[in-house]
Amino acid sequence: MVTKEEVISKFKEAIINGNEEEAVKWAKESISIGLDAYEMITKYGGEAMEVISKMYEERKIFVPEVLLAANALTSAIEVLRPHIKVEKTKVPAKIVLGVVEGDIHDIGKNLVKIMLSSAGFEVIDLGRDVPLQKFVDVAKEVKADVIGMSALMSTTMPGMKKVIDMLKEAGIRDKVAVIVGGGPVTPEWAQSIGADARPKDASAAVGITKQLVEELRKRRGESW
Repeated sequence: MVTKEEVISKFKEAIINGNEEEAVKWAKESISIGLDAYEMITKYGGEAMEVISKMYEERKIFVPEVLLAANALTSAIEVLRPHIKVEKTKVPAKIVLGVVEGDIHDIGKNLVKIMLSSAGFEVIDLGRDVPLQKFVDVAKEVKADVIGMSALMSTTMPGMKKVIDMLKEAGIRDKVAVIVGGGPVTPEWAQSIGADARPKDASAAVGITKQLVEELRKRRGESW
């Protein structure tokens, strides 16, 4: 019988190697031996992607290898997702999520999507490399409560401020809350661009989103 340590090691190795079939296999094994699904995704999946990011920065691998690793983790997440334990929200809300224009790194965004969806929020996922105007247009179209933006590259972070400025220009900044995230995004940066919050991780995003939605609806009196 394999040990928990072996399962975790094989799981991370499969992601790093971009082996989708093996990642799914070890995700299933982790459930069968009682490992925590959320920890498998965020801690061990996250550690594997950190290795990939470092290898990419050092030019040891390139975009195709990054995408293979991301796809392997995404497939594993689909196995683990039903086993995540999260408290359901009593305040249904619409959340628009996306990775800002110029950035293709969407694992963090996908984790937030999983947690928010599991908590009962309606998530509109715009994907990665999202044109900035699209955040505003979709938020208006669906009457979103929250816009969530992520970036893993510091060069794409200014797009977050541009979206917030666009929301102001469109006259809807007071109708929608904004959360931001990603490796280089700090709480200080979030505050400096006028975002409402920078959750420390995907799990924290649930509680913060609940709080923001409640405050937002009181403030706008349900007029949207």
